[in-house]
Parts: sequence; C-alpha cells; structure tokens
Amino acid sequence: MSIIIVDDNVTNQMIIRTILSKEGYSDLRIASSAKQLFGMLHLDSECRAEEPVDLILLDMMMPEIDGLEACRRIQADTRYRDVPIIFVTAVGDSLKLAEALDAGATDYVMKPINKLELMARIRSALRLKHEKDWHKERDKRIRYELELAKQVQRSVLSSPIQNEQISIVADYRPSFELAGDYYAWFRIDRDRYAVILLDMMGHGISSSLVCMFISSVLKDMMLRITDPEEVILELNRYMGQLYRSDELMNYYFTAVFVLIDTAKHTVEYVNAGHPPGLVVTDDSLAMLNPSGPAIGLFEHIRVSKGMIPYKPGTVIALYTDGLLEAMGDGDDDALVARLAEGVRKSLGAGPGEVVEGLIQSEDGTSRQRDDICLLQITLK
Repeated sequence: MSIIIVDDNVTNQMIIRTILSKEGYSDLRIASSAKQLFGMLHLDSECRAEEPVDLILLDMMMPEIDGLEACRRIQADTRYRDVPIIFVTAVGDSLKLAEALDAGATDYVMKPINKLELMARIRSALRLKHEKDWHKERDKRIRYELELAKQVQRSVLSSPIQNEQISIVADYRPSFELAGDYYAWFRIDRDRYAVILLDMMGHGISSSLVCMFISSVLKDMMLRITDPEEVILELNRYMGQLYRSDELMNYYFTAVFVLIDTAKHTVEYVNAGHPPGLVVTDDSLAMLNPSGPAIGLFEHIRVSKGMIPYKPGTVIALYTDGLLEAMGDGDDDALVARLAEGVRKSLGAGPGEVVEGLIQSEDGTSRQRDDICLLQITLK
C-alpha cells in the first residue's frame, strides 16, 4: 500500500508518518511541495510511466502551487484519476473545503490531526480505491473477452468467392463490438451455390452467441439439405431449442436464403421476414420478397419457395435493414428503389462503394445506427 504525504511543514510530515507507521503502513513517501509531488508522479517529465500510488495526503496551503491546484493537475492526468486524495488542512473555510471536493478530492481531515479520524477516512478512501481498481480490472477483462469474441465472430464469416461462374462478396459494418448480422455461402457442387444472410435480434454478447450457434450447424445443414424451404424450417427447429418458457426474451432472426444453379441459370430462394433481396440487371429489377415469418418466433412456421431465371451479368443484392435506416428518411419502398438504383449504377464495382454512396449525409458524416451488411452476388 503506497501512500504519499505532501506537506511543507516537517513537523506535520513526522506526525502523519508516525501515525501511519504504527498502523502498519510501511510504503510511505514524503513530498515537501507540489512540485516535488509532480516529480514523483512524472507529471512534468517526458516519462509517462505510471508511478504506483494508492493514496495522497495533501496539504492545502503550500507555497508556489497550493493543494487545490495540485489536486486539479493530478486529477487531469488519466493515470491518477482514480487515486484518492485526502486534504489534511488547517483551513476551516467551508467554501474552500467545498472547492477542494469540487477539485476532485475524496475527503478532508482538519488539523490538528485526530488519529482516529485520520485513519477512518484513510480506510474509507482505500476501500473506495479497491472497488474502483476491481471494476477497472473487470472492465479490462471484459474488453479483452469482447475483442476475442469479435475475432471469433469475424472468423466464421465466409471469404469472397471469385471464379468464372460467380462472384460473391460482402461489405460488413457492425455498429457494436459484437453484431447481430451474419452471412455465409457454400459451394454445394460444381454448379450450385448456397448463400444466406441473417439479421439477429439485438446486439452484444447474447446475439453474437446465437449467431455462433447458428453458424455451427449451418454448413452441414446447407450441404445436406440444399432445398431452401427445408433449410429455413430446420433453422427454425434449431432456434426452438433455445426457447425457454420462463425467459422474458425470445431470440429470433430474419433471413434470406438463395440457392443458385449456374448451369440452369436459376435462383431459388426463401425470405423469412427479411428485407426484399434485389435481382438487378441494367434494364430490369426483380424482388426476393418475404415469403414467411422470422425464424424463431413460432414453434412451427410455413414458408414458400420462389424461383427466378437470370441472365449473365445479373447482380443479386442482399442486405440488412441497418442499410435502409442509414440511408435516411423515406418509406421502405422508396429506400429500396434508391438501393436498387445504387446497385445498378455500380455494376462491376464492389458493395463497399455502393454502401458509401448511400449512407453518407450531405455534410459527409455517416448516418449508421445499426449493423450494416450488403452482400453482392454477380452471376456471370
């Protein structure tokens, strides 16, 4: 336990030091001025290493730099913002004492020093610091775990596909460390590709874990079943395993699943409560409209499969509703029309260019409030 005693009076230094020594505190350092204290803490040097200190006992009336100014300087440094400062002072002016607390002091003790009062206030301040240190360490551990979870979440997202048949690439912009959007695609055989984009309810750890759960079963399911209707029904069955009647929250997600056959030039799809996918050419537009409810809301659901033919050069754009929200005001139909036009104008470009052109406000700032994902499939 490291304590710094700051007082320009040698007698006061000795009194405080004696009291603390008898109470079992051995790591005691003495500073006779604020400047000496600043030197101990490296406040005025190029060295930015943090000096271990658990408590500062600070005199208020000192030459050159008084205790109030010293307290403000210490509190302004992020390294020592949580270090408790107790003023030990003969100043009985209530306004000055209030100013000391406003400057960031934890407490104050009046001179002449009463041993019982001093030790009680020191123990109280150290308990407070212990609590702050515990919370800081916990927050640090949580940040580390969130970063690890984010890396794991990103690692399960599919890598772009580029070949003579098809191009599949995504632009993904999470609004939180852990997001609720997820996409995946798999090559089933020589000619067929399965692609899914889903938007989980909410953000954060719980939504991320549900996404990880879905991703763990998705590849085997899509390669084994392939039929879009059966894939969606199976996903709903898996989501039912997470439901607990005593929980207030029921997790669900919207999804759009497409099965592309590059030999037959067809696209089969099921849209489970998701924003309509777009099938864009230079002179036409088709919609992959919702054909069933979101996944996980009900124990049993009905979905219907759609099928459309395509010609070479067609682009399929799948997106989450965070993109529409970031595009600004307007009803959904108008926003979808703007998105389709943005995709058409950017045929041959990547989804990142499309997103940038849609979400920037007039002053150049981003309007993003939710996770944004735009998945672009170019059929050759």
